[in-house]
Amino acid sequence: MKRSVLVRRALLLAFILLLACACVRYPASVAEDGGKPAPTSAVSETQKTNGDWPLFRGDPQMTGVADSPLPNHLSLLWSFKVEDGIFESTPAIVDGVAYIGDLDGKLYALDMSTGEKKWEFFTGEKFVGFNSAPAVRDGLLYIGDIDGKFYCLTAAEGKPVWGFETEAEINSSPNFYKDTVLIGSQDATLYCLNAKSGELVWKFAIDDQIRCSPTIAENRCFLAGCDGRLHIVDLDKGEKVADVPMDGPTGVTPAVRGDRVFFGTENGTFFAADWKKAEIIWKWEEGPSGQGIRSSPAATEKLVLFGGRDKRLHALDPATGDETWSFLTRGKVDSSPVVAGGRVYFGSADGRVYGVELAGGDKVWEYEAGGHFVGAPAVAEGKLVIASDDGVVYCFGEK
Repeated sequence: MKRSVLVRRALLLAFILLLACACVRYPASVAEDGGKPAPTSAVSETQKTNGDWPLFRGDPQMTGVADSPLPNHLSLLWSFKVEDGIFESTPAIVDGVAYIGDLDGKLYALDMSTGEKKWEFFTGEKFVGFNSAPAVRDGLLYIGDIDGKFYCLTAAEGKPVWGFETEAEINSSPNFYKDTVLIGSQDATLYCLNAKSGELVWKFAIDDQIRCSPTIAENRCFLAGCDGRLHIVDLDKGEKVADVPMDGPTGVTPAVRGDRVFFGTENGTFFAADWKKAEIIWKWEEGPSGQGIRSSPAATEKLVLFGGRDKRLHALDPATGDETWSFLTRGKVDSSPVVAGGRVYFGSADGRVYGVELAGGDKVWEYEAGGHFVGAPAVAEGKLVIASDDGVVYCFGEK
């Protein structure tokens, strides 16, 4: 028997309220077409293999920048509906297939050309699902669920290869270093596992939950923790290099560009730190409202962009922290922005997906879908894929 819409909404609200609560410490042991032409200049320094989107923010540095621009005019190419489904996750896109999990315990592989389902994987429990993004490498898919289990599946068929148990919910999305895969857990631990076998290589504990995804630059990993510190970890040794105090907890995934790392907190403050010196360079504060920042930033050479619970997308100068422009929506912006060409794309709690010009912050495209958008877009193959909490996956591109 189907759950009623009211029951589904109540479950979603309860889940969101749970995530919104102050971080609880765990022991360390444990729409429509339109728009102006986009500028053609590329802004990405970090290339994704074959133009894919294999990770939560597209690349190991979590910059949120696509290889190439999207078409000037985006049209809805297809949508995939899951009855009573709730998507809070971000897709991964590799070799013409989009992978995304929902909160009802299923992971889907969708054909990027048609939106048809290629396979689905079920955790075995309807309410043990996914709000983290999958990651794909070498024909294998990796993802963690809200029961604390980390899965490795074949990307071609969704067949289990190995599993690893953590001691609390996994909101973190995976990242890769050499022949290992890294994942964080609300049990306050970062796990480094052999990507082929799932064997534990090392683990690193902090003083509170890890909800962000691990960001990697060179042989360093960056964790913005619920313990109110930015942690820098040596990936070869699994040991602390340094940590930098913040003004409060966060679940935001840091973005690294050059020697700077960017992230926001639940206190409505956005930071830039020099990770080689382990010190804060500047900070930006939202204002008297102090609403939390839950949107992971996108970082280019000229702008760092993130959404706020003040209903705005903010664009700051990465060198100084001065606000270049902001764009007002009708709802909170927890969705993380993605830069493609001369535009930035993101979803809002007002049920819309927006395209905004990097130069000036003018809206050039909008699609009204309904529901709410928490997950970020993924961009690959000249297409944008994003999913809503109404259980719908949307794919936009050029018809």
